[in-house]
Amino acid sequence: MKKIRFIHTADLHLDSPMAGLSKMPKTILDRLRESTFKAFSRIVDTAIEHEVDFVIIAGDLYDGEDRSLKAQSRFRAQMEKLFEKNIPVFAIHGNHDHLGGDWVKLAMPNNVHVFGSEPEMVHHLTKSGISVCLYGFSYPTRHVKEKKVDGYIKAIHGDFHIGILHGNDGSSSEHGNYCPFTVPELVGKQFDYWALGHIHKRAVLSSAPPVVYPGNIQGRNRKEKDEKGCYLVTLDEAGASLDFIEVNDCVWKETTISAKGLKDLSDILQLCQEEKERLRSEGAGVLLSIKLTDVSLTNSLEQESLYQDVLEILQDGEEEETSFIWTIKVSIEEEAAWRREDLIQEADFYSELFGIADHFERGGDVLEPVYGRLPGRKYLERPAEKEQSGMLMEAEKLLVKMLKGN
Repeated sequence: MKKIRFIHTADLHLDSPMAGLSKMPKTILDRLRESTFKAFSRIVDTAIEHEVDFVIIAGDLYDGEDRSLKAQSRFRAQMEKLFEKNIPVFAIHGNHDHLGGDWVKLAMPNNVHVFGSEPEMVHHLTKSGISVCLYGFSYPTRHVKEKKVDGYIKAIHGDFHIGILHGNDGSSSEHGNYCPFTVPELVGKQFDYWALGHIHKRAVLSSAPPVVYPGNIQGRNRKEKDEKGCYLVTLDEAGASLDFIEVNDCVWKETTISAKGLKDLSDILQLCQEEKERLRSEGAGVLLSIKLTDVSLTNSLEQESLYQDVLEILQDGEEEETSFIWTIKVSIEEEAAWRREDLIQEADFYSELFGIADHFERGGDVLEPVYGRLPGRKYLERPAEKEQSGMLMEAEKLLVKMLKGN
């Protein structure tokens, strides 16, 4: 039975500056800024260990269009490791590292094929004599809004056909409109595998044939949470097998801790420390956001200390740890001292207040005045639906607290 094995990775964002993290300790910030290189090195080591037939990189190798010499040099060093093992690499450039940038170009070894600005097919014959046709294109400029899938024309010959595409599902409004496609369009091409890039959260959009986002290789902020890596893909005449390989050096995590029934600050801190140890990962760093719920401390001094000091306490001693847990945020939700039903009985305006809140919870756009009209709206990142829901909940609690005068 004919079989091939390859690595599918995307969105390396090598040399990402990790913007907005300057307040972190230098040791942790340096670790984060090195993390994309570390993650990619692990991908190359995985390719060599499993003796893959080739490596696919589906766009955004670099973080910016004016790619740094450092990033190119480090990337080339990894390509040379693969060259020594006779492992070819097929890469496309995406919206972040498009071909229209201005940079000093470093030549890559002969095992690297970078697709041009229009869809093309490259034929590759593996060491075992299996014929593979790979299809792809690189972004000529940052914004490619038109469909490019029609240019992916399946060749008559070839044992396996693999499409490489950096873009988003045009049927979803969740992401920017870059090189849009629909899953039925990709499936209709009758390829054996679609290696996608651009979306940083891994997802399998179709299993037959596989239409796959591997996600980015290293989270760069708390929205890019949980494990990051690449796929080790095995294709044969019966189908595909996908094995996710985690490669990130630092991982962003979120956790929710209920303090229900705890009346002492020391008990709450102990609970937080225990959760930290549960999440500690051998050899990797963790950037942790904690949501502390059902807080009902009776001592006002302890309550004040919880809000002012808990973050510093949880960070203490972590910056020198190899397997650090750096707490970046603690959000505190106090246990509600009231129920909606009871307040509505007290006064009619509570019913109107909760009705407005429910309207926005069902889909009313509470942030439209900010993101739809202000001149500087394009510089503001719109919060996710879950974040908006949390903001509404906190606003409701604050309004009730103000109305009740406590």
